Amino acid sequence: MTDLLSPAEWEALALSLRVAVVSMLGCLPVALALAFLLARFRFPGKALVDGLIHLPLVVPPVVVGYLLLVLLGRKGVVGAWLYDVFGISIAFTWKGAAVAAAVMALPLAVRAMRLAIESVDRGLEDAAKTLGAQPLKVFATVTMPLISPGILVGALLAFARALGEFGATITFVSNIPGETQTIPLALYAQIQTPGGEAAAARLAAISIAVALIAMIASEYMARRIRRSIGGTE
Repeated sequence: MTDLLSPAEWEALALSLRVAVVSMLGCLPVALALAFLLARFRFPGKALVDGLIHLPLVVPPVVVGYLLLVLLGRKGVVGAWLYDVFGISIAFTWKGAAVAAAVMALPLAVRAMRLAIESVDRGLEDAAKTLGAQPLKVFATVTMPLISPGILVGALLAFARALGEFGATITFVSNIPGETQTIPLALYAQIQTPGGEAAAARLAAISIAVALIAMIASEYMARRIRRSIGGTE
C-alpha cells in the first residue's frame, strides 16, 4: 500500500485531509449561525451581509488569499497582534491553509443550510412553543432534526471545497512541502516539474477518489437522517 505513493505524496494527502477536516469543523458553526441569521431575521444591511458572505464565490481566489495575507499575515492588521500578544503565526502554516479553505467554503455551506432552514415548516416550531417548549429546546428538538440534511450537505460542500482549494491557499500560505503543500498544490508542483506527469496523475486520482468517498458517505448518512425523521428517500 505504501508503495503506491511516494512519502511526499502521502504527506500531501495527509495534510489535505487535515486541512479539509479542520476547515470544515471550523466553518460549520459559523455557517449555521449566518444561515439562521439570513433565513430568519430582517435587519438593515442584510443584502450587504449576504453579498459579503458570498463574495469568495465571485472574486478570484487569489484576491481572497491576498486579503487574508493583509489581514492575518505576520505584519497584517490582526496577524501582527496575534503574533505579538500570543505568539501565533497563521500565514505560511497549515493552519493558514485551513483558514483559507474555510473562507472559500463558507458561502457554499451557508447557502445549503439557509435553504434547509427556509424550508422548515414554521408551524411545527410554533406548535412546540404552544406546548411550553423554550426557544432553545424548540431549536434542538424540532428545527435541528429538520435541517440536519442541509447541514450534512453543507459539511460535504465545505469538505470538498477545502480539499480542492488552490488559489487562496497558495497566495496566503505559499507552497511549502510538508507544511502547506496540499494535494492541489503538490499536483501543481508536479505539473511544473519535468517528468512529473506520473505523480500528477496519481495525485489527481487520489483527489477524485477522496471526493467520491466523501459524497457516497454523505448520501448514505443523509438517507439515514431522512428515514429517522420520517422523510422519503
